[in-house]
Order: sequence, then structure tokens, then C-alpha cells
Amino acid sequence: MRYLGLDVGKATIGVAVSDLLGLTAQGVETVRRTNLESDLKRLTEIADKYETTAFVVGLPKNMNGTEGESAIYARDFADELKKIIPQAQISFWDERLTTVAAHKTLIEADMSRKKRKKVVDKMAAVFILQGFLDRLSMNMNKD
Repeated sequence: MRYLGLDVGKATIGVAVSDLLGLTAQGVETVRRTNLESDLKRLTEIADKYETTAFVVGLPKNMNGTEGESAIYARDFADELKKIIPQAQISFWDERLTTVAAHKTLIEADMSRKKRKKVVDKMAAVFILQGFLDRLSMNMNKD
């Protein structure tokens, strides 16, 4: 099964996709938010392109593990996604520090600040999705 990873923010949505085997995540795009209807339409187009209804939504928890305003926002967005794709399978992944890790990776790649700004959300979605895939693989190997 192929998955789409989403890093949902108020200005952008980073999108990543898994390979068909569910082993690796690759960045797809950064959706610039305009309005909910357009944002959901674009995600539906991406899901159709990659033939999936499985989504992993980053859940931005507080450092103490509690869920604050950003986590509620991500859950509400997932609820809206489920309304337009009723068959959607939505999983949540603790995304604490994924944006920090994405920035660090891009800095290590010697990417300019301007270029980093354009791709950091997509990279964060890759980190979210790859973490989910790694856990899924680990759980499958336990059996």
C-alpha cells in the first residue's frame, strides 16, 4: 500500500509519498494554502495520482507529549479530508522536531536559506512519513 505523508501548517502543506512497498518516503510538493476547498482538492488530485487513500498526518505535540492548538488544527484538517475522501485511512504521527530535523538536513546539504524555505515543509513530510513507515516495518518484523 502506498501512503501520503502530510505536514499540515496554516500557510503550507508538505506532501510526501511512499514507494509501493511502503519502505521509503519521497517528497512530492509543498502545497501553498489558499482556502480549505482548494487545499483539499489539490490533496485529492495528489492522492488520485499516486492511487492511494492512506494518509499519515503529522501531529505536532508539545514537548511534554500533550496536544495543543496545532495538534487540534491537524486533527480538524484530517476530519475535513475524511469528509471529501470517506474511504481515507488516516493515521497520525508524532511530528515533534521534524521541521528542526528537516532544517538541519538541508543546512548540512549546504542549501541556501531561500531554497530551504521552499522545501522544508516537504522535507518535514518525508520525515513524518518515513518515521511511520519505519515503525510499520518494525511491527511487521516482530510477527
